[in-house]
Amino acid sequence: MRTLVKTFAAAALIAVSTFTMAAEGPGAKATKVNVNLSTADFALEHYVAVTTEGESAGVEQLFAADFNQKIQATNAQSNSRSEVVKSLKKQKGEKLNCTVSTDILEESADYMIAKVTLKFEDFTKTDLVTLERLGNDWKVSKSINSYK
Repeated sequence: MRTLVKTFAAAALIAVSTFTMAAEGPGAKATKVNVNLSTADFALEHYVAVTTEGESAGVEQLFAADFNQKIQATNAQSNSRSEVVKSLKKQKGEKLNCTVSTDILEESADYMIAKVTLKFEDFTKTDLVTLERLGNDWKVSKSINSYK
């Protein structure tokens, strides 16, 4: 039940942010946008929006300075924060054709581990995401991807 509530909250947040961006229009100034990352749930919702919906606002703000992404595949890869941010900025506005589900695996006052599953037509991507409270904001500090 808790996961269902979080899923609906994530959908509502994505919808509100989409309508807000649409209201600004194409001529809006390209100013730095501060995204609300005051809770782990908000940070996770924003991470999902950034990685699956092409959301570009607050990308730099979302990731911890020591963020690292590992991709478990035949040729294991590791990507730094700057590489991931650059890649996500290039995907601005591109929506992935997949079904997304999130499960909270572990949660405390200062960290959260979540499993984000993206089901595509021919494969499934599983992303284990670690979020940490840094000061007043939550940041994504690690991501481990695997494919089936």
